[in-house]
Amino acid sequence: MFRPGVLRRLSHHVRGGCRHAGSSVTQEPFLSGSSSVYVEEMYAAWEKDSTSVHKSWDAFFKAAAAGAKPGEAHARPPTGGGAAFPVGASGNISEEKVRHVVDDHLSVQQMIRAYQIRGHNIATLDPLGILDADLDNSTPPELLSYTNRFTSQDMKRVFRLPASTKLGAGETHLPLGEIVQRLESIYCRNVGLEYMFLQSKEQCDWIRERFETPGCMSLSVEEKRTLMARMIRSTRFEEFLARKWTSEKRFGLEGCEVLIPALKQVMDSSSILGVDSYVMGMPHRGRLNVIANVARKPLDQIFSQFDPALESGEEGSGDVKYHLGTYQERLNHATGRTIKISLCANPSHLEAVNPVVQGKTRAEQFYSGDMNGEKSMSILIHGDAAFSGQGVVYETFHLSDLPDYSTHGTIHIVVNNQIGFTTDPRSSRSSPYCTDVARVVGAPIFHVNADDPEAVMHVCKVAAEWRNHWKKDVVIDLVCYRRNGHNEVDNAMFTQPRMYQVIQQHMSALELYREKIVSEGTVTRDEYDEEVSKYDQICESAFTEARDQDHQVDKWLDSPWKGFFDRSQPPMAEVPSSGVPLERLQHIGKEFCTPPEDFNLHAGLKRILNQRGEMLSNSTVDWAGGEAMAIGSLLMEGKHVRLSGQDVERGTFSHRHHVLHDQKVDQKDYRPLANLSPDQATYTVCNSSLSEFGVLGFELGFSMTNPHSLVLWEAQFGDFNNTAQCIIDQFISSGQTKWVRQSGLVLLLPHGYEGMGPEHSSCRPERFLQMCSDDCDSIPTPLEGRSLEMQQLHDINWIVANCSTPANFFHILRRQLLLDFRKPLVICTPKSLLRHPEARSALEEMCEGTHFQRVLADPSHPNGSPSVKRLLFCSGKVFYDLAKERERLEMGGSVAIVRVEQLCPFPFDIVEDVVKSFPNASSLMWVQEEPKNQGYWQYVQPRFSTVLGPNKPVSYAGRCSSAAPATGSKLSHQKELNAFLATAFTS
Repeated sequence: MFRPGVLRRLSHHVRGGCRHAGSSVTQEPFLSGSSSVYVEEMYAAWEKDSTSVHKSWDAFFKAAAAGAKPGEAHARPPTGGGAAFPVGASGNISEEKVRHVVDDHLSVQQMIRAYQIRGHNIATLDPLGILDADLDNSTPPELLSYTNRFTSQDMKRVFRLPASTKLGAGETHLPLGEIVQRLESIYCRNVGLEYMFLQSKEQCDWIRERFETPGCMSLSVEEKRTLMARMIRSTRFEEFLARKWTSEKRFGLEGCEVLIPALKQVMDSSSILGVDSYVMGMPHRGRLNVIANVARKPLDQIFSQFDPALESGEEGSGDVKYHLGTYQERLNHATGRTIKISLCANPSHLEAVNPVVQGKTRAEQFYSGDMNGEKSMSILIHGDAAFSGQGVVYETFHLSDLPDYSTHGTIHIVVNNQIGFTTDPRSSRSSPYCTDVARVVGAPIFHVNADDPEAVMHVCKVAAEWRNHWKKDVVIDLVCYRRNGHNEVDNAMFTQPRMYQVIQQHMSALELYREKIVSEGTVTRDEYDEEVSKYDQICESAFTEARDQDHQVDKWLDSPWKGFFDRSQPPMAEVPSSGVPLERLQHIGKEFCTPPEDFNLHAGLKRILNQRGEMLSNSTVDWAGGEAMAIGSLLMEGKHVRLSGQDVERGTFSHRHHVLHDQKVDQKDYRPLANLSPDQATYTVCNSSLSEFGVLGFELGFSMTNPHSLVLWEAQFGDFNNTAQCIIDQFISSGQTKWVRQSGLVLLLPHGYEGMGPEHSSCRPERFLQMCSDDCDSIPTPLEGRSLEMQQLHDINWIVANCSTPANFFHILRRQLLLDFRKPLVICTPKSLLRHPEARSALEEMCEGTHFQRVLADPSHPNGSPSVKRLLFCSGKVFYDLAKERERLEMGGSVAIVRVEQLCPFPFDIVEDVVKSFPNASSLMWVQEEPKNQGYWQYVQPRFSTVLGPNKPVSYAGRCSSAAPATGSKLSHQKELNAFLATAFTS
């Protein structure tokens, strides 16, 4: 194919050079019929192999490409060389005619490219015929330019097809009219293709081959009959629910019933290509239909959820039926193999589940060794308004190609109702399409009219093949409508009267397809009616059986842990020791501070590693060492550990250094904890994108797959967790009670007041404590044989802690994998304590037989003392401030300082024992560095009252209530610190 710049120059050379052709003529007409592309063919041949053309052509093209002026490129061939240049039979050629023919060919190429780029803008995508999917009813001028150049007589002229199109299906030339007709059929009917923005020519050619090849969208009779059956199931399911529960909210799929056969086509095609596990996420619209007809959950279990007398069950609060998830294993129609389908539970926050699905998918791929995504894949279903409007969509897309987050391609399906609740798309997005966000990661976008099921099937097949071949995301935009309002009792006529007047008169997709396949003889009307009757009977039978269904929550679990919950064994009575043999701790410590001999380490890091070695020789560790020993010991026990977040490889505060970088060899690194022993588990430590919502959701999903792994997410600063508040509120804190879904995810939230201002001081522990499920007014009664500590851990929704020593941090991390259940863990981690000389622990505190200490006694009064008159309770870094002030005031004999390391569940039993061990302490006080309306005070105060009673009141010392977490002035910070320290010791 001519490059446009070269072709323009060549046209000038042809006009100038042909005058010197003399009497050398060829018998083939130059400017008539299909031979008019002779120059182009010669040039294409010359580009591939210059020796394949006559010497005169070789000289001509070389001169033209080198920039020779018009008329100067042609040189007569050597004697006996034959014709120099083909001309017409008259021996003469018109310059104008040459220029016109060359320009015509250029115009045809430009026209083809215009359809490929802009054809989707005029495709018939809206089933209702009201809106344009791109919100623009004009025709792009590129698609009109050829009408100004060519006449009806030109439609019969034959043009050579460029290599950039697959229209010919083996033919190299087509009449102009046929070219236009094929382009219109491919790009401007019921499918709109957006792919020409892709940077890869190979990818564009791949898509063109699957859409431009004539007949590529045709289905066999058997495929049409299967499609009909699936459309019947999808449609009749919604109609059955509407008949049985007329006023019940179910967020039905009416208007986009083709979603069900679309999903099944994706799975059929992917299963043929080797995929056997599908992790899905979707909002509430159509969820029940997907559960019934894609996951194939028994209908009686679904129908039982409509029972108004249904109780939530023994465990948790439950959730509404259209938020529930499920896990099913069933046979695949196309391959006969068993496939696994996991539909993740999702709250009303429509797109929040996206990163959770991706994390779960990545985990399945990781633990099964499927590192290229050949066996497991994710499917995400979106609504149009949410897809363009919610930022987590963008965050999730940007994880798609990151090395430690990629799932090797996701198929996105947008149920494009062309409305968001009551909001017109022209008011809900600024982009032409709701899918434009996908362009940023080079995902092709296939728009398709949802009233054309056969077109949808082809698009889904191509999408599955794209994902399998390129391991990249792809988007299917099902342009449809919503037959009802936002829910079944909502009146959409209030806000969209025109749209819903049309919808009321519009035949369903099933009715339209029935008319098509009956008229073409694929099925008879009797065969169709029989299929409808068969499915209706299935629904009626299930409805009868649903009356006998009891509520079994495990039937709605989206991530079952097979073999983890052993009901035949009694529950764990005591928290087991989380200690490790001393020899193993020493080995981990040595490897942690020893780089390879041939590694060019930064001088500053050499000092850090030497300091670690010195501490190890003294049998002590700092914070980084305690963390490394927790992670390293789990790895050596065969348990995978994954640490993710912004800058976690080095650590925000340059304390961790789990990835060492060679200073002279680019991209060479060394990971000490990944090299502890040959048979250790994999250690994944990975810097994330600058995202909290997306990445935390991803790590939650990762933690849901394997209960025997430790998954940690660290915020760059603790307060940054608030941009992931949706994941924290809707999934982590309440996931078990709503969906019976356990997770051992750990949140590491740097926290501490060092005068760094409002944004880098507090991780807002009060928010996490407010969401704790324990009762402040009662002390739990443990089951027979179970300790109070174990009972509290079992019953709580999550654990909140603020550790003040490396040893306790070590133990609480290891404890996560030692219990016979899993709970999320929120830890307020330190900043200044990372290098504080007092914040160190002896190795013996982490050896066999040792445990996590929920409360740390005062080192000066480990067993209590009758001489202590004032007892201070605190948590975290403020202990070191209090200890320093006590030493300055020389009040060590009369003041005891006790640290509450685990705030939730509250250690009622230990607090009671501690107070009894100081019988003469007349003043009890809670001290915190956070403002009074923040931090821990409002959580601990009623619990102190419950365990100590009215005769032992606990007063408060700390900063005053404030709207901001901290002051921005260092001077004010120091004054506030001095003030509450004075209150703690003298008031």
